[in-house]
Order: sequence, then C-alpha cells, then structure tokens
Amino acid sequence: MSRERTNDLRAWLGLLVILGPVLLVSMDGSILFLAMPRISQALTPAADEALWILDVYGFAVGSLLITFGGIGDRYGRLRLLMIGATVFGVGSAAAAFAPSAGFLIAARALMGVAGATLLPSALAVLSELFPDPRRRARAIGIFASAFAAGFAIGPVLGGLLLERLWWGSVFLINLPVLVAFIALAPVLLREVRTTRPGRVDLPSVVSSAAGLLFTIYGVKRAAAEGVSVAPVAVGAAGVALLVWFVRRQRRLAHPLIEVALFRDRVFTVAIVTGLLPLAAWSATAYLSGVYLQSVLGLPVLHAALLALPGAVVLTATCVLAPALVDRVGKRTALVACHTCVATGLLVLLPTTTAGGIGWYVASTAVAGVGYGISFALVADTAVGAVPAERAGSAGAIAETSNEIGNVLGIALLGSLAGLLFRLQGPDLAPTLDETLQLPGLAAAAAADAKAAFVTGLHVVAATAALLHVGLGALALRRLPARRGSSGKPHSGLYRA
Repeated sequence: MSRERTNDLRAWLGLLVILGPVLLVSMDGSILFLAMPRISQALTPAADEALWILDVYGFAVGSLLITFGGIGDRYGRLRLLMIGATVFGVGSAAAAFAPSAGFLIAARALMGVAGATLLPSALAVLSELFPDPRRRARAIGIFASAFAAGFAIGPVLGGLLLERLWWGSVFLINLPVLVAFIALAPVLLREVRTTRPGRVDLPSVVSSAAGLLFTIYGVKRAAAEGVSVAPVAVGAAGVALLVWFVRRQRRLAHPLIEVALFRDRVFTVAIVTGLLPLAAWSATAYLSGVYLQSVLGLPVLHAALLALPGAVVLTATCVLAPALVDRVGKRTALVACHTCVATGLLVLLPTTTAGGIGWYVASTAVAGVGYGISFALVADTAVGAVPAERAGSAGAIAETSNEIGNVLGIALLGSLAGLLFRLQGPDLAPTLDETLQLPGLAAAAAADAKAAFVTGLHVVAATAALLHVGLGALALRRLPARRGSSGKPHSGLYRA
C-alpha cells in the first residue's frame, strides 16, 4: 500500500475515533430530558438542585471552551483529548452511582469541564489529519453531523434505556466509547501544537471562563425568575469581564482567541449563524416536546421518535453541506441556511390543540436542512480561517457560539412562551404541566391552558423565523458573492 493511501486510511480512521467523544459530549447535553423524573424519584432533589442537575453541564462546557481551545493549541491537542476523555469517563461513572443530588451536580460539572476540553481539540485535530481544504471541509461536515446527531438522539436513547434499566444507565453508556478512544487515539492521531506557544495568560483564562459563566447564568436566571437585582448584577459583571477579556486579547502576543478574525465579514456572520439556529432549535425542540406530550398526550418515547426524521435530514445535510458550499459559495449557503430554518419554523404555525404531528415532522425536516448547513459551515469557516496550529482557538469560537445559542434559546425564547402562557392561560399555575396536574382541574381550564401554550409556541416560532429572515438578508447584503473552496480563508489575514 502506498504511503499516500496509508495516510488517507489513517486520516479517516482517526476521524472515526474522534467522533465517539464528540457524540457523547453533545448527547449528554440532552439525554437527561427524559431521565429527570426518575432521577427526582431516586434522589429527591430540591427545585434549585433539579435545575442545576440539568444546567451545570452546559454552564461548564460553554464557559470553558475558549480556555481549553487555547490551552490545547499551546500544549498539545492529543494530550488534552486523552486527559479530557479520562476525566469524562470518571465523571460519567460518578454520576451513574451518585448517592445524592449534590453529588450528581458535582459529577455533571466535572463532565462539563471534560467536555470543554474535548470539543475544540477534536475539531482542531482534523486540521492535521486533513490538510487539504476540500477534504477537511468534508471531514468537518461529518464531525458536525455527529455533534448534531448527539443532541437529537440523546432523548431517544435515554427513553430506550429507561424502559429497561435504572437512571444511572444513561451515564454508563459513555464508558465503552471512551475506553475505545483512549486505546486507539495514540495510535491513529499525532500530537499538534504551536511551534512557539508562549505562555498561557492566566488573567485571560479567568476572565473568559468567569465572564461567560456569569453572563449565561445571569441571562438564564433573569429569564426564569424575572428581572431583579441579583441576576442583572451577575450578568453585568459577566459582560464587563468579557469586554475586558477582548480588549486584553488585542494587546497580547499570544492571545487565547484571535480577535482580528472578526474583521472578516464571512467569519463574523458565520459565527452569528452558529448562535441563532441553536437558539431557535433548543427553544422549539423543548416547547415541541411539551406540545407533543402534554397537549397531544403522546407517550414520551413516541414523542422522541417523531424527532428522528428531522435528525436524519440534519445529519445528512451536515455531510453534504461542504459540497454545496463549494459549488454555490458561502454567501448563498448562509442565505439558504436561514431561509430553510425560517420556513421550517413557520410550518409549526398550523399546529393546534387537536393535532399537528404531521406539521411538526415537516417542520423538523425543513428546518433540519438549515441547521445542518449551519453546523457544517460554521465549523469549517472557523477552522479554515487560521493556520493549523491555531485551529483549536478558532474551533472554540465556533463551539462557544453554539453553546451560547443553546442556552439563550431556552432562556429567552422559552421565557417568552412562559410569559404568554401566564398572560393568556387560566392563571392557576406557572406552567402547562403544573396546571394539568392540579387536582379537580375543570375540562375548560385544561383546554384554555393548552391553547395558551400553543399560542406561546407559535409566537416563539414566528419570532425566531423573523430573526432568521433578518440574518439571511444581512448575509445577502453584506457578504461578497465569491465562489471558491469552502475550506479557504476569505480575509487573507491568516495563512498556513
């Protein structure tokens, strides 16, 4: 076998090995949606503890991606991947056998820290495996499809496991994948780091992590509990830290992130594209799950399986998106992304309290095309804009935009739906599920509660659709109508 064919086989096998941890990191962000009732029965967490069980993983991942992207660039992506996979396995085992809610929260936080080490380094390793821009774009499309599929199959897999096993099984399924990765990664992957790494700037590490954590926490708490002094103060402190962090990066010889990347309009619009579709997806996925179960009365597993057609479309689009981008250019692809998402969201509007399964499936399929383009294009644009030795930092920017979009979608758009429910519902309880569980609830009140919830779902879908129309128009107006390989930088600021 020729050396070229050997390297080609090694590259694709390396990609296959990388996909395992990527799938787990994204899947663990959604797998608890169906497991929480069983966890609540077993560990009896307080209301705040239940929220932290769900939220602490995303907080840790989102706030530390930039930090670990820079650390991996300097000290080695493979080393960080191995450490992260080991810690993720330890956290998973601890979570599976957690004796209390507090212990489970700590284990989920540890998993989140480990997840933040895995995502940017795994994405950056692809730059070494696939130096050719076209092949790298194809590999990143597959990477993105695995990341997207993890979110989609998490609830389905959780439902299947919970039918036969105890709640801790949703964490133990991580271990075989991680063991295989730890055994195979040193054989198939090579270490990559910067040739002149410089020192890691500790103030930048602290300010980026704390700034993201405080900002995300402040937004979520204000959205869930209303505007008050505490969440506003925490959020403002987070924003101030992030502003200071950005200003500091401009002065450092070896910054954690390259602020100059945002001078490229294609890069900037692509990163915003990473945020908004995730916001729309997370909010509508959460609200649609409630709609299918609490409004239409479907069993949990049945509701989860209805999301599979959209997940298949999304995954396939991630794989095919690089070829589309190479053919039509990034501007056209970005416009198509936002058009498909907006159209898919508007397809939710005909749903009613009496039925709407077909509209829901159609919505996820149409929007899935846009989401798939977003996942693949954002990651490839970020990694392709910098030399290979800075790919971890660039990939961290793309992944951070996804994580923040996921958080803001549920926090802001979900809260909009909650506000409309409180204004138009029977005003007996703050949520639909709590209202329907009230003893002696009259049929008319239940019908009013379901109608109010559906109204909130429609308003959220329409609002997110309008935002996508606006961003699509911005891409059409502001981006150059330039064709070319999807893996090449647009700005010329960075060259390998």
